Amino acid sequence: MVITATAAVAKSQGTGNITSAEVLKVVGQVFDGMRAADSTMVRSAFAKDAELYTIFTDKEGNPVLHKGSLVNFLNAVGSPHDVVWDEPIWDTEVRIDGNLAQVWTKYAFYAGDKFSHCGVDAFHLFKTLEGWKIFHLTDTRQWQDCEVPEEIKDNHNNN
Repeated sequence: MVITATAAVAKSQGTGNITSAEVLKVVGQVFDGMRAADSTMVRSAFAKDAELYTIFTDKEGNPVLHKGSLVNFLNAVGSPHDVVWDEPIWDTEVRIDGNLAQVWTKYAFYAGDKFSHCGVDAFHLFKTLEGWKIFHLTDTRQWQDCEVPEEIKDNHNNN
């Protein structure tokens, strides 16, 4: 069983589940687009000038904050690759105040059946006239000591 963003609605916090479901639909669109290698689908989830960051620890044990590029991310998603990129999520929390939403979720990233890394995705969304758009995304990355739920591991080991 793969845990998807829409399955996390029951754990959402903030205003009603309808709004939470709308926010999670946008986040889920990013992951669906990654699996489909569809950069257009992914792009439509983001605001025009969205910022992307990654936080990790380098080989010397130093914390690193790396600023990414939405264009580079979209190019990577849309470039041909031999395996499906899958990023199942769990322990998802949604918080909403008016036109601001935050989604905090644990994830594991798989290239095909091969585990790559895990961490947390922290999305900030703004409710525009066209609907919710991601304007900021920061993820953390760990390459070891990941506590991925067994059902997610099993899904990737049985394909």
